[in-house]
Amino acid sequence: MRDREQNRFSARAARYARVGTNVGGVAAKFAASRLFGFGLNRGKNASDLAAALGGLKGPIMKVAQLMATIPDLLPPEYVEELQKLQSDAPPMGWPFVKRRMVAELGRDWQEKFAAFEHKPAAAASLGQVHRALSLDGQALACKLQYPDMQSAVEADLQQLDWLFAIHRRMDPVIDTSEIAKEIAARVREELDYQREAKHVALYRAMLKSTDLIRVPEVWPELSTGRLLTLDWLDGRKLLAHKSAPLAQRNVIGRAMFTAWWFPFSRFGVIHGDPHLGNYTVFEEGGAPGGINLLDYGCIRIFPPKFVGGVVDLYNGLLHEDHDLVVHAYETWGFKGLSRETIDILNIWAKFIYGPLLEDRERTIADGVKPSEYGRREAFRVHQGLRKHGRVRVPREFVFMDRAAIGLGAVFLHLDARLNFYRLFNEAIEKFSLAEVGKRQAAALRKVGLVAEKTS
Repeated sequence: MRDREQNRFSARAARYARVGTNVGGVAAKFAASRLFGFGLNRGKNASDLAAALGGLKGPIMKVAQLMATIPDLLPPEYVEELQKLQSDAPPMGWPFVKRRMVAELGRDWQEKFAAFEHKPAAAASLGQVHRALSLDGQALACKLQYPDMQSAVEADLQQLDWLFAIHRRMDPVIDTSEIAKEIAARVREELDYQREAKHVALYRAMLKSTDLIRVPEVWPELSTGRLLTLDWLDGRKLLAHKSAPLAQRNVIGRAMFTAWWFPFSRFGVIHGDPHLGNYTVFEEGGAPGGINLLDYGCIRIFPPKFVGGVVDLYNGLLHEDHDLVVHAYETWGFKGLSRETIDILNIWAKFIYGPLLEDRERTIADGVKPSEYGRREAFRVHQGLRKHGRVRVPREFVFMDRAAIGLGAVFLHLDARLNFYRLFNEAIEKFSLAEVGKRQAAALRKVGLVAEKTS
């Protein structure tokens, strides 16, 4: 009989104590400084917070990394420290792995593989990946979830209030209420490996027409809700190509752009976690041929109208059509925006859309130092909103913004030189809201998914 892990009170209580002690101590120092007028070294406090979260591993660290990508959600000192957090977690030892595999596939689980490596190939915040061989000799990647992760997630999401409490005391200009809902929904989804298997099938269907991106197949007979077995895709880390010739880096860049924008513009789906560890580069003829897309836990499915808002905002900025820009923001769910607030939001929009608005070959940063990329715009947005009033960020906007920033970071590392304008316009060629809706509905129905209903 399989072990059915539940959201156990004892596990939650233990997690509350660990997270509350580590993060609460940092928040308490901040509260005391405000209450009693003490001076606070924000850089030191930020470093303490990063150390507390890094020691915990697990979901709370993933949440902190996400928060560091949202403009003005945390002060610069906190962003800098939290961005240093890595997803690597101490792996489970072999005795622990064997117990987990028995729980998922039964006592005869080892007879279902020709080989199964004892040491993980990768370990992250929610689980670890082991290389294996199928009985017919095919290379496999077995993603095994750590024990008690559901309890850890629920405890960490409760304790997320500590982090937002820090933000509220910073005189914020962004209302974070919807952000918290979106983070909670996406992190909970990442625990469901059966859903992730459907995400894999969805991406195989959406990207079947391109040779630039490889998507693995799921092995359903070797998968459960907490074990996901996929094809092992051979490839080298993306950063190994930083010094490759420009033409090779451009191939990788074009593949990255296609992997992100094509599913979004045609199906309303994005990969919400585009960090370097989720891609490897496969080679053909001794040169990069494209990318392997490895992880499908954080996938965001948008209502077709949200995709329409993205296209409308692009066209509004491109043609300086103020009414179309306003319509785009309203489509996304921004409410009660003044002319001044819209002008401020456009600062960030022009930063994100900037490479797509110029019909020429360029790097993503276009001469701006990577360390300064986006900082000036984020500062201007902060100053403008502080003057003209706070804004509530719609929840669907959160992962769109995060994914765009993450994709930009990948391009900063690659330093590829592409005509992003033409790539984007190819992606939205003959764009039709109705067609996006039809394609999305058909694709989701085929793999057994439904779109999330949000307002």
